[in-house]
Amino acid sequence: MKNKICSLEKFQSLLKDGMRIMVGGFAGCGVPEILIGAIVASKVKDLTIISNDSTHPGEGVAELIAAGQVKKLIASHIGMNPQTAEKMFAKELAVELVPRGSLAERIRAKGAGLGGVLTQTGLGTEVEAGKEIIKIEGESWLLELPLGADLAIIRGSLVDLAGNIVYYGTTSNFNQVMATAADLVVAAAETIVEVGQIEPKDVMTPGIFVDYIVGGEPHER
Repeated sequence: MKNKICSLEKFQSLLKDGMRIMVGGFAGCGVPEILIGAIVASKVKDLTIISNDSTHPGEGVAELIAAGQVKKLIASHIGMNPQTAEKMFAKELAVELVPRGSLAERIRAKGAGLGGVLTQTGLGTEVEAGKEIIKIEGESWLLELPLGADLAIIRGSLVDLAGNIVYYGTTSNFNQVMATAADLVVAAAETIVEVGQIEPKDVMTPGIFVDYIVGGEPHER
C-alpha cells in the first residue's frame, strides 16, 4: 500500500504559481485550515480558488485573499468577507459568482466525467452571460460546464492510512464532491487511523480519490 502520509513541507512542494485550487468547506465549517496556512506560508501567487465562499476575515480562504495570493475566486457568495468585495471593486481580484447548486453540480460533473449539466437557474440574469442556452421541448436550459482543478484541499474528520474518509456532520459539504474533481487531492485529517478501523459502509470518500494525507488538523468546533 502506498504511504499517503505527507508533511506540510512535502505539501508545499506540490504548490505552484497559477494553480487552480479547490478548497472544501462551507462558511468556515469543514475548511482544511492547516493546508491553507501552508499555502499562505509558501507565498505562491496568482491562484484561482474554487470555494463555496471566502469565509470570514482571518480564517480559511480569507487568509489567502488577505495575503494577495488569489488572482481569481470562483464562489457562490462573498458576503461574509468585506475584503473580498473591496479587492474585487479595486480590480485586485476577479470574482466569478456561481449559484451554489450550479457550483456543486459543475464540480460533480467533472468528477463523474460528464460534459456539463443543464439548469434553469440563472436564466435571464448575469449568470447566463457567454453561456450556451439549449432548447428542450420548448423550454430554455442553461448549459453549465464541468469545473475541475489542479489541486483539491479537503478536510476529513476520520481518515485511514489508505485515504478513506469519514466526515462528521455538515463538514462533508463541498469536501466530498471536490475530492472527485481535481488532478491531485490532499486531505487534512483530524484523526488518522489504521486501515480496517473504518467500516466500509461508513466511508464517504473512498481512498482511491486521495493522494496525500496531512495529519494535525484541529478538531472541528
